Amino acid sequence: MARAFLFVLDSFGIGNAPDAAAFGDEGADTLGHIAEFCAAGAADRAGLRKGPLNVPNMTALGLVHAAKLATGSVPAGLAIDAQPNGAYGAANEISRGKDTPSGHWEIAGTPVSFDWGYFPTEGDAFSPELVEAICREGNVPGILGNCHASGTDIIARCGEEHMRTGKPICYTSSDSVFQIAAHEETFGLERLLEFCQVVRRLLDDYNIGRVIARPFVGRSPADFTRTGNRRDYSVLPPEPTLLDRLTKEGRTVHAVGKIADIFAHQGIGRLIKANGNMALFDATLNAMDEAEDGDLVFTNFVDFDMLYGHRRDVPGYAAALEAFDARLPEIQEKLKPGDLAIITADHGCDPTWRGTDHTRERVPVLAFGPDIRPRSIGIINGFAGIGETVARHLGIAPGLHGRSFL
Repeated sequence: MARAFLFVLDSFGIGNAPDAAAFGDEGADTLGHIAEFCAAGAADRAGLRKGPLNVPNMTALGLVHAAKLATGSVPAGLAIDAQPNGAYGAANEISRGKDTPSGHWEIAGTPVSFDWGYFPTEGDAFSPELVEAICREGNVPGILGNCHASGTDIIARCGEEHMRTGKPICYTSSDSVFQIAAHEETFGLERLLEFCQVVRRLLDDYNIGRVIARPFVGRSPADFTRTGNRRDYSVLPPEPTLLDRLTKEGRTVHAVGKIADIFAHQGIGRLIKANGNMALFDATLNAMDEAEDGDLVFTNFVDFDMLYGHRRDVPGYAAALEAFDARLPEIQEKLKPGDLAIITADHGCDPTWRGTDHTRERVPVLAFGPDIRPRSIGIINGFAGIGETVARHLGIAPGLHGRSFL
C-alpha cells in the first residue's frame, strides 16, 4: 500500500477552457499572462522579484508541456526543451460553476451538475426579507455593504462604521457566496462564527454554496488587515466524495488549510490549519511525515487566489509561484517508493483579467513520485479523473465519475 498527496494551487489556471466563452472568460490564461508580464518586465517589483517567471521545478515536472497542451503555445519566457520527469497534462472542468467548492468536489470525484444560487449584481445583493431574517435571527442591528464587492475594499469603506455600530459587513461576488466581515475585537471572533452559522442555515433554501467569515483587525482603513481566522461554511457535496470513500475504508484524510471547510468537514480524518502559503507548506511537510500507508494529504494553497488572483496582483502572483516552486524539492525528498503526488488547481483567476472574479480555465495536472513513469496524459475531460487516480493508487473501489489516468 502507498500514500497520496494532492496539492491544489488555488486558481492556478493554464488557459483555454473549451467553455470559457459561456463564462465571459474566453482568452483568460492565468499562467500565460503572468509569464507574459514577467517576460516583458511588467511584473517586476523592487525587492519582490525580477525578470522572466522562474519555476524550474514545476517546469521539470511538465508544467510548460501541460500549458502547451492546454493552449497550443508555450508561455513567454519559459522553455519546453527538456523531457519532463513526471506525468503531465491538463484538465477541463465539467461542473457548472467556476467556484472553489465545484472545483474541489470535482477533483475529489464528485462533479456539480446543478446550478448554484447567485445574488443580483445590480442594486441590493440581498432582499429586504433575507436581511430582516438575518438581523432577527443573528441578533444584529443591521448590516453594512449589501453589494458585490472586493473584501479588502469594502472593509476599508465600512470598517469604521462597523466598529462603531456593531453592524456586520455583508457582501458577495460572482461566486455563489455570502461573505461576512467583522472585527475580531469589537465584534468578536466567536460571535462572527456563530453569526455565520445562522446565516448558513437561512441560506440553505437559496442554494448558496458558501458563507465565509472574514475577520479583520486594525483601527482604521490605513491598517485594517484580514486575519488567518477565516472560516468557510459550505453545503454538503451532492454525493460521497473521494474523502468519504477513503474514510469508509479506514484511511486517514489529512486536510491542510481550508480543505475541511470546502467539504463541510465530511470525510476528514485530521484537520490542520495554517495561515499563508509558506505556513501551509510547512504544515504539509509535517503531515507528510505523519501520513501512513493508504492515507491522503490534501492541501489547498489559498494565497494564489485570495491575495493575488482576486486582487489582480501580477507581481505578487508570480512571486508566490516562484516561492512555491523553490520549495518543491522539499516535498520530493519526502516521497517514498510507491507514493504519488499531484499538483493541480480548482479554477483560474487570471490577475490580468477584467473584474476580480475567477476565470474559467483548464488546470495543470502534474503527477510525480519515485515510481511514476514520465509521460503525457493529454487533456482530461473532467477533474474527477484526478480523484479516481488517487483512488486507484490507494487501492479503493472507483467512484461514479472519471477514470484514473495512471
